[in-house]
Amino acid sequence: MPSSSLRILPAVLVFLLAAACAPDRPDPEPGDDQARPDVLPVESTVPFDLLIRGGTLIDGSGAPPRAGDLLIRDGLIVHVGTVDADTVTVLDSFDARGLTVTPGFIDAHAHGDPTETPGFPNFLAQGVTTIVLGQDGSSPRPADMPALIRELELTPPAVNVAWLTGHNTIRMAAGVEFGEPDAAGLQRMAELAEVALDEGAFGLSLGLEYDPGVRAGMDELVAIARPVADRDGVVMSHMRNEDVDQVEDSLDELLEQGRLSGARVHVSHMKSVLGNDPDQARRMLDALAAARESGVEATGDVYPYTASFTGLSILFPEWARPPHDYDRVVANRRDELATHLRERVEGRNGPEATLFGSGPWAGMTLAQAAAVEDRLFEDLLVELGPGGATAAYFVMNEEVMTTFLADPFVVVGSDGSPTMRHPRGYGSFPLVIRRYVVDEELLPLEEAVRKMTGLTARILRLDDPERVEVPRGRLEEGWAADIAAFDPGEVRDRADFQNPHRLAEGMRRVWVNGVPAWTDGAPSEAGHAGLPLRQRPPGSGEH
Repeated sequence: MPSSSLRILPAVLVFLLAAACAPDRPDPEPGDDQARPDVLPVESTVPFDLLIRGGTLIDGSGAPPRAGDLLIRDGLIVHVGTVDADTVTVLDSFDARGLTVTPGFIDAHAHGDPTETPGFPNFLAQGVTTIVLGQDGSSPRPADMPALIRELELTPPAVNVAWLTGHNTIRMAAGVEFGEPDAAGLQRMAELAEVALDEGAFGLSLGLEYDPGVRAGMDELVAIARPVADRDGVVMSHMRNEDVDQVEDSLDELLEQGRLSGARVHVSHMKSVLGNDPDQARRMLDALAAARESGVEATGDVYPYTASFTGLSILFPEWARPPHDYDRVVANRRDELATHLRERVEGRNGPEATLFGSGPWAGMTLAQAAAVEDRLFEDLLVELGPGGATAAYFVMNEEVMTTFLADPFVVVGSDGSPTMRHPRGYGSFPLVIRRYVVDEELLPLEEAVRKMTGLTARILRLDDPERVEVPRGRLEEGWAADIAAFDPGEVRDRADFQNPHRLAEGMRRVWVNGVPAWTDGAPSEAGHAGLPLRQRPPGSGEH
């Protein structure tokens, strides 16, 4: 036995004896200074992979910052506290003096394809180390998930990837498609949800504003949510209608789905389209709080921008969208369609408030495109059709958005991707830090970090060692070494609607599973270390 181990053995025996005889006490609260000694003599004959020393630690729990060091080995945080550098051997060290050290951020609502854009520099530059895909009702089919996970294990992405299974995808895979399911159809959908969840999906996503999910009634929503409830997953919903006059009814529908199914529910990208009354936002937050009081876990996420982004289909009437034959609609009802589109756009702040993100007029507003073409804007939309382009829609109010952001049960989700022409995929997290922590002091930094790490992990159960192989979202011993180091005063979002793909600034270092991923404004050379994450069903006994 090595001599260093012989020196440690008596102390270990004394500690174990004292622990066995000690009276029971509650688990320490986050930030409890008595939870562990401030200085632990860590000795080992096996080198540690990394020492992060001298930083200001914000652990993701909401606890106040504290000075400390981190030791990393095999992708895990093995010590949080103070390290005597003379007692340890490390392969690499990082001087974090003057910097804030946090868990890597978790994007509660993201888009992208890790097989097509595995580098995800847009997320790493923001300090994001885990993204949640399969949103808004669309995901890989349950039958395709095992092969996709194997592919990502062989060719890792730069960030960790968790998935939801999409209701719209399941509807199509079950053969229900655009119809109304009978009992057998509901059963097939529930079984497909079970398959996806047992393959590791963290929950179910809904896209009730999109086809074919828009056709689902409460019986269907409850039936497909019950397997989620049985496995303690979460239902994340792009609700049926986010317009100011219907969003509260849509929220009531989601909360009723949670009440009847027993599932935890979560509102994706909280907003009120064309709403400018923060009291409405407070009513919605009060409804979430009342649901929690009644036993339905209800949370939400928000991005810090006042423009949404989606396809043109949101402007088109149901009778002009699939499965209807669009060419026939144009041939037979063109004037009616044009009138609908004109009224719809004018009711959403006009053609100046629609900014094309793809298609022939990408980067131009609908008004600009119409002027260039010397045509009516509704005629351009008829020509494009419901699937012809994506766009940003400037239809939200900042005070309403910040009311959502400040709520303690609402987390940050970018709703962005590497390719989307919207700055939220490149700037959401640094924008929260720059504007709402540093400049406007809407949030303390530790609370903003909690909304980007620990709370998001709790919603997804990424923090539960019984549910995931390695817990994430906190700076805790035994947890994943997903870590960001930065000076909050240097963090900047640089993307805007004219240049939506400019990378954020200010992240000095980002580690994913203990491996350097981002170094001073560029991807590190260590290679991709992200993992496909899987949730285990409760009581599965797998470890």
